[in-house]
Amino acid sequence: MNAPTGTPEPHEPPHEPPPGLRGVVVTTTGLGDVRGEEGFFHYRQYSAVDLARTRTVEDVWFLLHRGHLPSAAELTAFRAEVAPLRVLPPVLADVLPALAAAGGPPLAGLRTALSLLGAAEGARPVLDLTPQQRAADALRVCALVPTVLAALHRTRVGLAPVAPREDLDAAANWLWMLTGAQAPPAHVRALRRYLVATVDHGFNASTFTARVVASTGADVVAAVVAALGAFSGPLHGGAPDRALAALEEIGHPDRAAAWVHGQLAAGRRVMGFGHAVYRTADPRSVLLRETALELGGELGERAVAVEERVVAALAEAKPGRALHANVEYYAGVVMATCGVPPELFTPTFATSRVVGWCAHVLEQAGDPRIVRPSARYTGPPAPAPVP
Repeated sequence: MNAPTGTPEPHEPPHEPPPGLRGVVVTTTGLGDVRGEEGFFHYRQYSAVDLARTRTVEDVWFLLHRGHLPSAAELTAFRAEVAPLRVLPPVLADVLPALAAAGGPPLAGLRTALSLLGAAEGARPVLDLTPQQRAADALRVCALVPTVLAALHRTRVGLAPVAPREDLDAAANWLWMLTGAQAPPAHVRALRRYLVATVDHGFNASTFTARVVASTGADVVAAVVAALGAFSGPLHGGAPDRALAALEEIGHPDRAAAWVHGQLAAGRRVMGFGHAVYRTADPRSVLLRETALELGGELGERAVAVEERVVAALAEAKPGRALHANVEYYAGVVMATCGVPPELFTPTFATSRVVGWCAHVLEQAGDPRIVRPSARYTGPPAPAPVP
């Protein structure tokens, strides 16, 4: 066929796409939603913050993957089903020293470990599986991610991995596998709140990535590995340690305003403040501020005082824009108080968000259409003669 010639018919120019696809609805979901103008988000029909105050990760895991909150008997059976899946398989235990010696952030090691797991256990495309088989693959990945991350960390610092315990829930098990000691109840309760509050959060970059990969019919492991790649970015899952670093750099609350103005003048982001969706207080930040104060200690009190001054300085520098503390600001405070080192802030986040990713993968796998958006071309006019 000959290339088109002549002048195209005039037509009304298309609308500019919103930056970052803000507000563009790409599909439907029954898993939850974020209502940014209200400062509210939910998992299925329940307030996510209410769930974080009253339920465990396993409860919400069951809710997102199986459609309803479990009864006491269902929860007991679910924990028994998950427990053997948490155990590190020999194929991964054998490569942990090499992965740890390679260096790099823990999520990079996790991506490699999951790819090996998928190959070793024969992960099959979701297109070729029954819903029950897809759910079994998702359960395996969600159960194993915390164990792999904790084992990688301990191996890197010269300690032997600690096996998960069947009598501990996800939050208590995470602290147990990191330290080899049973954490105080206050630390388990605080971390449990954080993990439940971060299981899912609308169509964020990593969740959307997981769904795009799942729409191709690829296997569950491939979708999670792709999501981890998006999640590792400092503007997404990689933010909590940077927010805590900013808090430490500020030091005394009296220095907060000058620090903010210095960051803005240099064209740098004020990490831990502002959100792509919320136009009011981030409900996760409100929950974790309360949690940090309940934990007690100088860090939480200083974080609250610094937050007040940073918000005031941002309001002065950017009038008309509501910039509040986001989840990353207090996430770092809570995790540090519970004894989680900064290099494990993002991996801790990943241990809960993998549950949300897999729920979205399972939902997307039920749609036979591949995700294939369009882009508006803005380059030189075509066709042009080839020189």
